[in-house]
Amino acid sequence: MKVGIVGFRGCGKTTVFNALTGLHAEVGGFHGDDVKNLGNIKVPDKRLSAIAEKLNPKKLIFAEIIFADLAATTPKQGAGFSGEVLTEMRQSDALVHVVRAFDNPELAEETDAFRDIQAFESEICLADLMVVESRLTRLKKTGDKSKEREYLEKIQAHLEQEKPLRTLDFTEDVWNLFAGFTFLSLEDCLILLNLPEDQATDEPSGEIQAYAKEHGVRLMTISGEVEMELNDLEEEERNEFLESLGLTEPAKDRFIRAAYEMLSLISFFTFGPDEVRAWTIKKGITAQKAAGKIHSDIERGFIRAEVWEWEDVVSHDGSEAKLKEAKKLSLEGKGYIPKDGQCIHFRFNV
Repeated sequence: MKVGIVGFRGCGKTTVFNALTGLHAEVGGFHGDDVKNLGNIKVPDKRLSAIAEKLNPKKLIFAEIIFADLAATTPKQGAGFSGEVLTEMRQSDALVHVVRAFDNPELAEETDAFRDIQAFESEICLADLMVVESRLTRLKKTGDKSKEREYLEKIQAHLEQEKPLRTLDFTEDVWNLFAGFTFLSLEDCLILLNLPEDQATDEPSGEIQAYAKEHGVRLMTISGEVEMELNDLEEEERNEFLESLGLTEPAKDRFIRAAYEMLSLISFFTFGPDEVRAWTIKKGITAQKAAGKIHSDIERGFIRAEVWEWEDVVSHDGSEAKLKEAKKLSLEGKGYIPKDGQCIHFRFNV
């Protein structure tokens, strides 16, 4: 899963990137349009760790989230994002919009989180509108009167009102027709309010909460400076620091849960003496499609899925023989829908 971290200059975007990844990318430089930082984090999962404790495998592989800290822009420029940044945004599975909610003496603009949230939404709607208008121009030249043109004209009218496409009520089948357009305002988006340290536990304003709900985006708060400091502390010191601020866990853990929920993701596990591993899939896909996450040959030659609950795997020491003897094995076909945290082995033949 790739998450694009975006925002206006001076919002603390790279500080948030460092906080989430544990890296130390240069901050405060307001870098150019071609600058991009990349990093990833392993998704902690106590269920996977519990299985590994029983099997002591050669490898323990957690799921990962890849972060791309993209170049910033300035709201007052009015020229929108650069082509390079738009391309990077469109290649992301989700966007995290970091919004400045702290005073930055290097910026002339006063702090106004609501203004910046609105400005960002306007920018991505404009980027989508330009794509739609370009396609409609070509269709009109040829006299095309297809369903595509009809839908595009509805999309155009929606965007002209600066309404993101995630709020346009089209069926999934209709949106699939435009998958190649990679509309930005259709992507899953999380607004991340970057707060000063003394407001680390503050809630977003009612105005911002209402806007997020109306525009179909998720909302979360973070103090990037605080979280970046936490990465350099030992566990005991980290816990004491969190407690002193009234926080119960690092923002990274909250962010991972929010990202999985936002993208409707779940994990299934494979286990054995060589490797215990988490695999990330979309909630609701079939067992056959899930098999393709491991290898396309397994999906193509799918025979059946052998399914165990992770708790049973732990309580039976990760032994398939013990699990089968206790009748904890479930045999499922192509159309079975895996559940979060299940352990699955796929039988296949190609």
